[in-house]
Amino acid sequence: MDLNLDTLKREILEYLEGSGFTIFHSSPGGLDAQPIVLWDSERYPDYRMFLDVARQAGCKMVCFATRELQPEEIDDLLLQLDECMLDRDEARDYQSRLRELRSYEGVTCTLELAFDFASRLYVYDVAPDWYEEFLNIEDEIREQSESGDEVDDSDTLGGYYNKN
Repeated sequence: MDLNLDTLKREILEYLEGSGFTIFHSSPGGLDAQPIVLWDSERYPDYRMFLDVARQAGCKMVCFATRELQPEEIDDLLLQLDECMLDRDEARDYQSRLRELRSYEGVTCTLELAFDFASRLYVYDVAPDWYEEFLNIEDEIREQSESGDEVDDSDTLGGYYNKN
């Protein structure tokens, strides 16, 4: 979904402050190692529905985390791209796609809300379409980079044999 998460972030914080929840400002990605249950934000994008569930479950504290796209993330991908063995057109396509994403530097790219219930974290997680595109490019470049690291021994001389 193509969202303006900066606007949504302000809206959610205002809603949380007025709704009696205690806000725990967590680090983005800090939930990765925990047992989580993801909210279906595609079919139920309204964060208020998610927070109503938290309220009905008796939760008083909600974890809130956001992350902005950093220029270094794009720079790192461009460096990895230089190390890939791509033909000129493929490399230019990736470079062009990454240049387009530069307009989102400093813009919120992920937003997470979470609450704990019965030793599970229930998570509302959203990201805009442009960030999904960034993640896809990152995966593609990483795959290209990893495939370039594999050495193909079929063309080597292996044990050198002199016919003299």
